[in-house]
Amino acid sequence: MLDIQFIRDNPDKVKNAAKNKGLNSNVVDEVLRFDQQRRDLITQVEQIRAERNLINNKLKQSQVEELKQKSVELKQKLQDLEPQLRETEKSFNDLMLQVPNVPADGVPVGKDESGNKKIREDGQKPKFDFKPKDHIQLGLDLDILDLDRGSKVAGYRGYFLKNQAVQMHFGVMRYALDKIVSKGFTPIVPPIVNKREAFINSGLFPWGETEAYKTFDNQEESDLKFLAGTSEVPLVSYHAGELFNEKDLPILYAGYSPCYRREIGSYGRDTRGIYRIHEFLKIEQVVLCKNDMEESIKWHEKLAQYAEEILQELGLHYRVMLMCTGDMGEPQIKKYDIETWMPGRGEYGETMSDSIMGEFQSRRANIKYRTKDNNQFVHTLNNTALASPRILIALWETYQQKDGSITIPPILRPYVGFDSIKSKNGK
Repeated sequence: MLDIQFIRDNPDKVKNAAKNKGLNSNVVDEVLRFDQQRRDLITQVEQIRAERNLINNKLKQSQVEELKQKSVELKQKLQDLEPQLRETEKSFNDLMLQVPNVPADGVPVGKDESGNKKIREDGQKPKFDFKPKDHIQLGLDLDILDLDRGSKVAGYRGYFLKNQAVQMHFGVMRYALDKIVSKGFTPIVPPIVNKREAFINSGLFPWGETEAYKTFDNQEESDLKFLAGTSEVPLVSYHAGELFNEKDLPILYAGYSPCYRREIGSYGRDTRGIYRIHEFLKIEQVVLCKNDMEESIKWHEKLAQYAEEILQELGLHYRVMLMCTGDMGEPQIKKYDIETWMPGRGEYGETMSDSIMGEFQSRRANIKYRTKDNNQFVHTLNNTALASPRILIALWETYQQKDGSITIPPILRPYVGFDSIKSKNGK
């Protein structure tokens, strides 16, 4: 959520941000209209209350009939105005949740992924002296992936991981968790069935509500909860309503959790295999730091560095992309996607996502820290350290051998317990 004073002072800037993110910029005009209406009503209500308090104080000394009548009239005015104020404040607050964050200077303006800008790349694309397979064929031939039965049991985008794929799935995640913990992050397994407030606090709602799975307790709307598509959702709300001392910052978390996404907006895209699926495991880093953009930028680069170290140690080729306004999401100020080369796809696929949120989330969640002069909202950042099974696509396809086997990168061997995956019949 943006500061209303910022919106008042910079309406055109906020409108352009909404427009460049593909949203209706009219919401800014509506916010300002209800803001003015709200302020006018607050002024009226406060004036009436002050006048009534003055009269009531006089009535304590002298029960003058004229004063009694005036007090009754003022009470009636309050009863008329206060519901209007509550309704106006609700409309104002709902609209404020629909105003996106403002991109940082230097973020390219674009409608979609075609507007993203490559920052750097690292590693070598694998070269094969044979016709390489994609991860689907590798999974079937090695009996480590079953999509047909996955679809039969779970429906669209369902899958079964089997045999050594299961050990790789958990092994690569454990390796990444150890890596991130060594960087000073506190590991957390958070709840993934969350209240609506947690999704609002993180900025996922209202925009992303159609992407979330819903669940009811006792079939009551008031008991509605949602399955989180990232542990960023519960981790942002972990300290909701709390006040820190400046010396407590930065606070670093690594959330390890299953994630659930409906993928409503991606029908027709990546329909084969395990690239775009409904459920997966993910390690999400969340940083709470001082309200200082220079510090946030430093953390943004650190998070990218940690993610790149993982891919470098895994021996995978990747590139870092600066996301344009139309492909970065509503809450972000600046965002990198780290895309890993997947030979079977013949293209890069997103494996990490690193974002600066500024105080957009902390205003929603009311997370502050004390300074010498006042209390300020923290800045938040988040990054996907690793997600599986998507990363398995790059690993299987990059490390496939001519005999159909898959070699395990050295860094992972202690975590999975074997050096390669071979066909059971030796072919």
